[in-house]
Amino acid sequence: MELRRTKGIAHQSLLLRNLPQSDADQLLARGIYRQLGRGETVFLQGQIATSIHIVLDGWVKLFRISPNGAEAVVEVFTRGSSFGEAMAFLKHPYPVSAEAVTECKMVQIPMAALTAMIETQPEICTSILAATFQHLHMLVAHVEQLKAQTGAQRVAEFLLSLSPCEKGACSVTLPYDKVLIAGRLGMKPESLSRAFLKLRTIGVAIRHNHASIEDMGRLRTYCEQDPATAWSKPL
Repeated sequence: MELRRTKGIAHQSLLLRNLPQSDADQLLARGIYRQLGRGETVFLQGQIATSIHIVLDGWVKLFRISPNGAEAVVEVFTRGSSFGEAMAFLKHPYPVSAEAVTECKMVQIPMAALTAMIETQPEICTSILAATFQHLHMLVAHVEQLKAQTGAQRVAEFLLSLSPCEKGACSVTLPYDKVLIAGRLGMKPESLSRAFLKLRTIGVAIRHNHASIEDMGRLRTYCEQDPATAWSKPL
């Protein structure tokens, strides 16, 4: 049952979702499974990429350290996410470091295994391209959020991205560290707290590391409204 569940989660990843199940299972059979503690390093900036990473449980952050020592969170990934496809395919150094921010289970797919499969099935390259494009699309969407949305709208969008529900009420598990969420959304921790208070008015309750959403449709509508309208409303 555990193996079936693990495969099911891995099959959701950008890397594997477009592959035939037999090919995906073949890659997973060659994978290196890791269990990491909170704060444990996945890889460091500058290391040559040799694997593609899939999160099976927990949270992982990608980050860079600036010359003055400040940490900039580039992205956070949770269950069913894959990352590092382009760097591994090109055998380039990682431009960021990766670290588990909670206890975490992962599988690393060696690029050598994927390359061997590509030699006999070139069409698999499509999955690599699709995953890379999707990551680029996510990056562009993130930049758009920073430019065009209020802090509360960014938090709402983040909750929607984590939600397993399309409509109705839903519960979402958040990363353990709220500072991480703030960094990911380009906010200060105190701004994040104010955003959580703002979202109470549209039916979002935050308790510890869980968010209870009364109505997914209402939250989605809030994200899509004109920021000028959102700014005109009192906090």
